Amino acid sequence: MRWFACVVVVVACVFAGSWIGSAQQPGLSKDNGRTAAWQSGEWISYGNDPGETRYSPLDQINRSNVTRMGLLWTSVVGEGGGNQEATPLYSGGVLYAITNWSIVFAVDAHTGRELWRYDPKVDRSFSTPGANRGICCGVVNRGIALHDGKVLAPVIDGRMVALDRKSGSVLWSTRLLPEDSTGYSITMAPRVAGNKVIVGAAGGEFTPHRGFFSAFDVHSGRELWRFYTVPGDPSKPFESKAVEAAAKTWTGEWWKYGGGGSLWDGLSYDPEANLIYVGTGNGVPWPQILRGQDGYDNLYVSSILAVNADTGELKWHYQAVPGDSWDIDTVQQLILADIEIEGRVRKVLIQASKGGFLYVLDRITGQFLSATPFAPLNWANGHDADGRPKINREAYYTTTQPAVISPSSGGAANWAAKAYSPNTRLVYMPVGGFSSRTYVAIPFDLQAARSIQENGTPRGGRMPPQVVASPVTPPYIGPPRTLRGGYLVAFDPATRTERWRVEGGGGSGGGAVVAASNIVLQTINDGRLRALAAEDGTVLWEAQTGQGGIGPPISYQLDGKQHVSFLSGTGRGGGGLRPMVYTFALDGKAPMPTASAQ
Repeated sequence: MRWFACVVVVVACVFAGSWIGSAQQPGLSKDNGRTAAWQSGEWISYGNDPGETRYSPLDQINRSNVTRMGLLWTSVVGEGGGNQEATPLYSGGVLYAITNWSIVFAVDAHTGRELWRYDPKVDRSFSTPGANRGICCGVVNRGIALHDGKVLAPVIDGRMVALDRKSGSVLWSTRLLPEDSTGYSITMAPRVAGNKVIVGAAGGEFTPHRGFFSAFDVHSGRELWRFYTVPGDPSKPFESKAVEAAAKTWTGEWWKYGGGGSLWDGLSYDPEANLIYVGTGNGVPWPQILRGQDGYDNLYVSSILAVNADTGELKWHYQAVPGDSWDIDTVQQLILADIEIEGRVRKVLIQASKGGFLYVLDRITGQFLSATPFAPLNWANGHDADGRPKINREAYYTTTQPAVISPSSGGAANWAAKAYSPNTRLVYMPVGGFSSRTYVAIPFDLQAARSIQENGTPRGGRMPPQVVASPVTPPYIGPPRTLRGGYLVAFDPATRTERWRVEGGGGSGGGAVVAASNIVLQTINDGRLRALAAEDGTVLWEAQTGQGGIGPPISYQLDGKQHVSFLSGTGRGGGGLRPMVYTFALDGKAPMPTASAQ
């Protein structure tokens, strides 16, 4: 008999855009083609630049004219069936994006007219709990990549495909995962490093799952290297020195459960250092009681890894949540910036995490610089000088002793896109307020779970919890628990201080872009697009689309005019709006679509 985690209580939770030379982003100088695209106002990668800052060098939309913003056009993207979590990309007058069931499309950025569409024909039974072997969490995709005339797209069932940008025809298709793989899917946006495209495997809520990410040749689709984030069966040869070292931090028969460490969001690239930075997810199953005993770190779950882009070799790692028993994934966006800390300019990596800490690390050496709570949390009470979290003893739950943990599994920050401005030197992050969740370990039998999965019924192999004690609540640190709902927060990573906080937003849904004009453009999961002053958070303008399930915005230049585009809509429910691309610009006059007009 084994143990699994069960949640028993949830408490709710420019004429032409100008490029600012003094605000040049780190890591762009050795990637000249992408630098030129960035400077000209294109948006050709998930975070706009390799450092994932989502900073736009455009300044046409500013504080004095933002109230003239209006809808320019809309375009229906597909049938829906889930949230629109993808960031669209723009290049050469065309918008490219991916919607539910990994359907990729291109539209004319002047009018929204569809140019082509690619449907990978994913078996829709892949989404049923028993038959699918696991999609967590929803039939979503977070984006695509553009490189060398290709659209590089992840397919949720385990494929990477390269499409011709002009026609949408398939140039190559490579399978990361066997067709009968268990507990895996692909939901993250791939990123390009040189002539390699990098993507990782999701599915860390399913057993068995062993996380990994791979590099593929952009031209051929050939896999060049693969990095496993947790060790496998110790009776077999280790795939790398990093995996061999990680195995020393595990005990028991963890490999039978996979171990976890999935990738479904954060990935950045520093071309000068030639390092890829990734964030990894929780262990599988959740409770450390199954994967190891007290004191075992279970590397590299819930960690940030720096890996050589050419070889796939680990340079350094930082584990944010040793042994993670609470689903405190560390996969959130990894922002690269050069900031002055205590009189010294440091090349840093910044992450607003699901666990409620904003981490600042030296991205070259991995040195821990700071971790500051930005949401009420109680799983830890701080960090030591080396950056190891001081996990509260009361946070560890058992089969008989529940624990109330904050933030809840939705996270203080999640996949909602953050932005960093080299002008204001602030991070703009959609975050959640106070939330908590009660955990208890319950019996779990691996063979029973496999049998249930094979029979096509919901995954399980679990027994009722054997709770005999009242839940324990560890002490809180961070902002007050009176903060509830969602916010957009401006945070100074150098001084470790919150500059301002404005209601509206949350960890999952929408996101932010910050422009050279010191305007923050934010999409919110209740359907709004709004513009705020980057210095003080003043809301300057907003529009309501009437659709939830909204994705992050981008800002780009077309015909000398700054545009803002994003995807929104789930397509669920009778009579509702279908998912769409929405595009705004100054003096846009198009009417907001309604269900009756579709």
